[in-house]
Amino acid sequence: MQRLREEMREESINAPPPLMEAKRSAAAPPDPEVVDKPNRRRFAPSYKLRIVEEADRCRELGEVGRLLRREGLYSSHLTTWRKAARCGSLSALSKKRGRKANERNPLAGKVRKLEHEVVRLEKELHKAHLIIDVQGKVAGLLGLSLEDGTSS
Repeated sequence: MQRLREEMREESINAPPPLMEAKRSAAAPPDPEVVDKPNRRRFAPSYKLRIVEEADRCRELGEVGRLLRREGLYSSHLTTWRKAARCGSLSALSKKRGRKANERNPLAGKVRKLEHEVVRLEKELHKAHLIIDVQGKVAGLLGLSLEDGTSS
């Protein structure tokens, strides 16, 4: 009996693996990680309109089902989107959401350039006032009159 077990063990070691096991080892195992919060699918209004139009063009029996399976959608998607298309809300959704973009002023670049120029000129004016003030004090120390250029 023990000898029979040893022979079976040797055969199982030397035997090639069955096809099913070979396929399992070749394929990557599924990822066991579960996402904390699944992401909800969002469909663009243009996509919704395209699917509704494509479904309306379907004439054969089962053609709408094939369309939905191909796109990975449910029939409830189609009914909801059809109602929205009838109400006209799908076309209204095609506009971009959010804050309105500020209209660009064509003179904004020139205004910015002139503001920088004003700041630069104000700095120069401040320096000029300091220089004139220092010149007046030096002239006072030397006893010179700045108006007529003579010494007092």
